[in-house]
Amino acid sequence: MKIYNTLTKKKEEFIPLEENKVRMYVCGPTVYDYFHIGNARSFIMADVIRRYFIYKGYDVKFVMNLTDVDDKIIRKANEEKVEAKVIAERFSKAFFEDTNKLKIKPADVYPKATEHIGEIQNMNKKLEEKKIAYNVGGNVFYDVLKFKEYGKLSGKKIEELEAGARIEINEAKTNPLDFTLWKEAKEGEPYWASPWGNGRPGWHIECSAMSMKHLGETFDIHAGGHDLIFPHHENEIAQSEGATGKPFARYWIHFGFLNFQNEKMSKSLGNFFTARDVVNEFPPEAIRLFFCQTHYASPLSFSRELLGSAAKAVEKIKNFLFTLKEKSNQTSPEAQPVDLDFRKFYLDFQEAMDDDFNTPRAAAVIFDFIREANKILIGENPIHSEFIENAQTFLNKTAGDVLGIVPELEAAKQDESLADELINLLVKIRLEAKKEKNFQLADKIRDGLKNLGISLLDTPQGT
Repeated sequence: MKIYNTLTKKKEEFIPLEENKVRMYVCGPTVYDYFHIGNARSFIMADVIRRYFIYKGYDVKFVMNLTDVDDKIIRKANEEKVEAKVIAERFSKAFFEDTNKLKIKPADVYPKATEHIGEIQNMNKKLEEKKIAYNVGGNVFYDVLKFKEYGKLSGKKIEELEAGARIEINEAKTNPLDFTLWKEAKEGEPYWASPWGNGRPGWHIECSAMSMKHLGETFDIHAGGHDLIFPHHENEIAQSEGATGKPFARYWIHFGFLNFQNEKMSKSLGNFFTARDVVNEFPPEAIRLFFCQTHYASPLSFSRELLGSAAKAVEKIKNFLFTLKEKSNQTSPEAQPVDLDFRKFYLDFQEAMDDDFNTPRAAAVIFDFIREANKILIGENPIHSEFIENAQTFLNKTAGDVLGIVPELEAAKQDESLADELINLLVKIRLEAKKEKNFQLADKIRDGLKNLGISLLDTPQGT
């Protein structure tokens, strides 16, 4: 298996720290609002990567943090005149609701920043003792010039950053590039007692403390959105390796931007759609397939047309499953074994995923398999039960267990049942409209259903 490592700027063979074990950390949400569909891309693709490691037989420990103390949370709390923890709890709950709808497997640990204040302070103390951090009036800063490898992840050079980077102006800092590890308490903000006075943690230090607490000082994989490479992940490396003197994460995976109208989708630009709104419009399997049809590191444009195409492709999977179910009742023990090379499809799928999690190619293998298997299913020859079992197993293991794009048949039946009930309801409303001589409404219902491919025929026995 090869992974493109942002740290080394090349594909590398994946060799875990411990045999058959993977320790993986993913930067999770700041819980001040519903997460948007661009954030969902990172969460879903991290989920696919984790699922594939499990498919390969690895014992995976998967950690995703929740940032539950932050400027944005405090700002929202002040606007609503409630405590910051009320906002954090509300949107943490919403996060779990939405990830569940998107079929994202729960993390093994969801550490919260507010529950790791002790670890954060201990790390700050270590950095201060090593003279890598300094305190100015209750604000603790990291001295980037003390970490000789600063910039190794992003490729940025300190001299260039000093010359032109947009860094917040703070006269208390020794260097404008130095970043905050601990913030002095301000009125109306949550705070904790510390050796430097009442205050709260900086953003970057939270992830370092939480990841090392649950995965160790050195772990296998750190992942997150491309926008986090600098400064967040760069600063994580500096403070973590500065504190321990050991390598931090060995492989860095970054997910490409989701764009809308040629701009990165973000809350600051206001050009976003929440994941919960999109999952109400499209099936979760379609959203997952939409993301899987582009490599995780490449930019992707949000498009309802492409989501619609993905939904149609998911319908093909659903129809294939229905066909398998129907044919399972028509199998014959005397039927000749089918000439379909299941092993080749497994190998092609694994070859794609082993190549830096190439989900577009892996998805193509699945649909190639469905096309070839359908040729056999629609034939006139009796089907052997072994073929049905092998086909279901292949689909469940690859499209289901790894990509998460197999719809639930029971859910599909419920959808069809609901559609029938809604049509019958519209037919009744139309009949009542006709009785009341509201022919305009009756025609509107009939024409609207016709546009959806449903024809109404009025007969003496009823509609």
